[in-house]
Amino acid sequence: MKIALAQINCTAGDLSGNLSRLRHACHQAKTAGADLVIAPEMALCGYPPEDWLLRREFISACHQALADLTAQIQDVVLTTGHPYSMDGHLFNAVSVIRDGRLLATHYKQHLSSGLLLDEPRYFTAGSQPCIFAYHGTRFGLTTFSDYQHPVHLQSLHSAGAQILLVTDASPYTIGGQADRYRIVRAGIAQTGLPTIYINQAGGQDELVFDGASFAMDRCGKLACQLPVSEEAFGLIEIHGNGSISGQCLPLPNQVEGIYTTLKLGLHDFITKNGFPGVLVGLSGGVDSALVLAIAADTLGTENVSTVMMPSPYTADISIQDARAMADNLGVHHISLPITPLFDQFQRTLQAGLKIPSSSGPQTTLENLQARIRGTLLMALSNQTGRLVLTTSNKSETAVGYSTLYGDMAGGFSILKDVSKTRVYQLCNYRNRISPVIPERILQRPPSAELRPDQTDQDSLPPYEILDAIIGAYVENTLSADEIIAQGYPAETVRRVLRMIHSCEYKRRQAAPGIRITRRDFGRSWRFPLTCKFPG
Repeated sequence: MKIALAQINCTAGDLSGNLSRLRHACHQAKTAGADLVIAPEMALCGYPPEDWLLRREFISACHQALADLTAQIQDVVLTTGHPYSMDGHLFNAVSVIRDGRLLATHYKQHLSSGLLLDEPRYFTAGSQPCIFAYHGTRFGLTTFSDYQHPVHLQSLHSAGAQILLVTDASPYTIGGQADRYRIVRAGIAQTGLPTIYINQAGGQDELVFDGASFAMDRCGKLACQLPVSEEAFGLIEIHGNGSISGQCLPLPNQVEGIYTTLKLGLHDFITKNGFPGVLVGLSGGVDSALVLAIAADTLGTENVSTVMMPSPYTADISIQDARAMADNLGVHHISLPITPLFDQFQRTLQAGLKIPSSSGPQTTLENLQARIRGTLLMALSNQTGRLVLTTSNKSETAVGYSTLYGDMAGGFSILKDVSKTRVYQLCNYRNRISPVIPERILQRPPSAELRPDQTDQDSLPPYEILDAIIGAYVENTLSADEIIAQGYPAETVRRVLRMIHSCEYKRRQAAPGIRITRRDFGRSWRFPLTCKFPG
């Protein structure tokens, strides 16, 4: 028996587009001689549709789409996920479709309710295992969330399943594929059943579903591995002795995987929302250089514009490096010096509010430069329709090293979950492909260039220390005392933690951005704006 893995790129609410992808996968399967097609969890409506699931018109449209799909699938079996309303309850369902009929449906039992998803808000949990027979083989149909529960696996085994089909809509996280392998091998060790895992691939807002679907035989040996972060169609063959054969594609290393994920997240956010291109404010620094490289690699140079906005404190080499990188990639680049506007703002503020001159305290004047740049970027965005990409990284986002309505202005943040140390890793990776980022950008000390001779380390710990503390606290949820016990200076640790929580109000106003770690500053980070707990 041949089974097709339809690792498709679904979009939330795009019922017609998702149906088209499912039909195309079935056509490919029939052409390849496959008997069975498996598609991802909630492939019919895209995942996650969030509060559209609370709207009657959306559920009604999903039911109609399911009916249309069922009528159109002939001469092949398709399993696909969809929402399903019955007797006043809404279920996260996976159905088996053949020759105009629904043969079986699994209702997800263990609803996802972790850091990212809140399925109990929408769905009722199912209670029964789902088994269906085809060509003399009994398949157990389930979701990856259910698969992780031994009692559920035992129920499938006891019901006579011979092969398990596992559907998922699981976003990328660093190290996530190793976790999936571990979970599936544990399930195989319990049941002795070959397992086929299908995941969707594509960007959906801040989440990037990385695909990476695979199959393992009854010994836990990898028999098929689909690519990461792209749509794919794979075939496996089930032999009479129960063995599985298929093509195993290599997985990228961690840095390459992150870069690929960021590209997919950006591509789908821009194309699925219909933006004609993007606009990047270049500074001559490493963050905007990486954003530009990813944007150009993803969208094509013709769809990327850059602008340099030098101030009185911008070094000549920053202007030169920004221009050099734009030229290296062949993107449209302009320069809009902000010194005249900066001078005018200072005169106005000094006259009306006695704002200090350039010889006085600096914060007001530093933020003023950032806000002038933000205003110009948004004006260019209005004029061209191109979306502004912000250039702040996770390290800066964590400690508030950014300016509201200034360098935070924009519509999407590629680096929102990328630490400063990872920024350098990604830049070096990109330059190994072709050296588009000037080496001087990578060698100079990071600086916002908002006052004379400024560097980031004037007000922040060295990034290798800062990122380690942020990772320990945010991603690994260690306490201050636990981080200090690892050897980091107590005063530095407590200062960083104070900075993290004192700027929560900024993060609430930040642009959405791509998630790559287990704990980003998006939907998986929910702290009150006002709180007196010391942390």
